[in-house]
Amino acid sequence: MSSITVLLVFAFLLLRGFDVCLSQGQLKVGFYSQTCPNAESIVKSVVAKATADDSSTPSVLLRLQFHDCFVQGCDGSILVDNERAAVEHNGVGGFDQIKTAKELIEAQCPGVVSCADIVAMAARDAVALAGGPAFEVETGRRDGKIAMASLAAAIPDVKDSIGTLKSKFKGSGLSEKELVVLTGGGHTIGTTACFFVVDRLYNFTGRNISDPSINPKFLPVLRRTCPKNGDASVRLQLDPITGNSFDDQVFKNIKKGFSVLASDARLLDDVSTKKAVDFYRGEDDGSFARDFAAAMVKMGRIGVKNSSQGEIRRACNAVNK
Repeated sequence: MSSITVLLVFAFLLLRGFDVCLSQGQLKVGFYSQTCPNAESIVKSVVAKATADDSSTPSVLLRLQFHDCFVQGCDGSILVDNERAAVEHNGVGGFDQIKTAKELIEAQCPGVVSCADIVAMAARDAVALAGGPAFEVETGRRDGKIAMASLAAAIPDVKDSIGTLKSKFKGSGLSEKELVVLTGGGHTIGTTACFFVVDRLYNFTGRNISDPSINPKFLPVLRRTCPKNGDASVRLQLDPITGNSFDDQVFKNIKKGFSVLASDARLLDDVSTKKAVDFYRGEDDGSFARDFAAAMVKMGRIGVKNSSQGEIRRACNAVNK
């Protein structure tokens, strides 16, 4: 290999290394402070108005970011029509709010703010409006160029064993403690469709029985609400005690057998995750809120796209052409 060729290869590797570093280091608080200074306030106002119109909005927007980040990273792929249609995304909403915010931002700063960042900002504002911790969100993500329904299989599922849940979170760079924190935070507010609960009530693991981890006093309550046909139009509060408030009650529910979702109950099936549930169930010093905020920031760093991998979409539901 000639000396010139060696130099060219070395230069290429340096550029590739710079690109990778950029993809990991481009996120920062206030990324748009100069290029689109009103972006964050626009998102906040859209979320506030939507919440005033519909109190379920915060839980919807919070879950939207979870579903986005667990499929190819936090790149807005869930907003694209063909991935959005995946069965794993059944019940996910918030698309209209993201679209509204994007259109308002585009009117002021065309081609500057990514849809992925709007999703992250909206989730942050949603948590605060639900009484959860206020935290600063890093921005600077780019929107992914690939979106396929088949990739949504990476989403943690309500029927997953604790081993599978741990594996999916580990694959996204999240710890077992963060599995517990994000599960608790994601399920402390909002509702779920009976569709996701019916097997647990009537045909757990295909054996025509109910999940034995359900408290016997709670089982008839769930069955009265959710018929065997699993009517998707029927909704259940994820936290039947304080379902409209962001708090640690979800961990108390898990310990007592009052979990609505099977995946929440599975947190007791592993020594490390059970230990975390026990810790947050007994804490009243704000540990859960602080740890949830930190976990949200960390989750928001999953799979950040660099300039060659991503783009700034003109419309959130379609990649640029």
